[in-house]
Amino acid sequence: MPIIERQPKKQRHQQLLRIIEENPFVTDRELTRLLKVSIQTIRLDRMELGIPELRERLKLMAERSYDAVRSLQLDEVIGEIVDLQLDKSGISIFEIQKEHVFSRTGIARGHHVFAQANSLAVAVINDEIALTSAADIRFLRSVRLGEKCIAKAFVRSHSGGKSKAKVEVFTYVGDEMVFQGHFVIFRSAGERANEGGSERADRD
Repeated sequence: MPIIERQPKKQRHQQLLRIIEENPFVTDRELTRLLKVSIQTIRLDRMELGIPELRERLKLMAERSYDAVRSLQLDEVIGEIVDLQLDKSGISIFEIQKEHVFSRTGIARGHHVFAQANSLAVAVINDEIALTSAADIRFLRSVRLGEKCIAKAFVRSHSGGKSKAKVEVFTYVGDEMVFQGHFVIFRSAGERANEGGSERADRD
């Protein structure tokens, strides 16, 4: 059996800092895989470097100043929003719990993963009324009980007199993409701006 040579502590610490800076949602378990050390070593490294555990990092991110959701009530958003720049981008985190999975397999029901992405795509729109008009989605792998889904939304363009916005959402577990969605979101502001004030949502 080949022996894996452990890298020097200083080098490992530098790598750990870089990984968490790039992905603050990374778990200790994922760090053990990336750095090839035990979970006890990861916890000791974090303590030495003053890096809080994942739950505390998420709490700190959630306390940062970010735009308020306009299109939904916060309790209507699936997952916890940790960053939101209206009409630009947003991030939410959603932990798969027992009620979200099939009891026999422990695999998450797809509509929960979709709902996180869809609600974030709506929440990122700077309008009091925003509705999903169309969605092109791909499930890239199954998500399991206990995994944390990190959804990242990006507003790519506006069309139809700004009555529609195109939003891309990518959902990750660790550094692996598990879901991808392209959403067309109808927004009322563009409709009000059009001459004649049509109230009909264009669902093309």
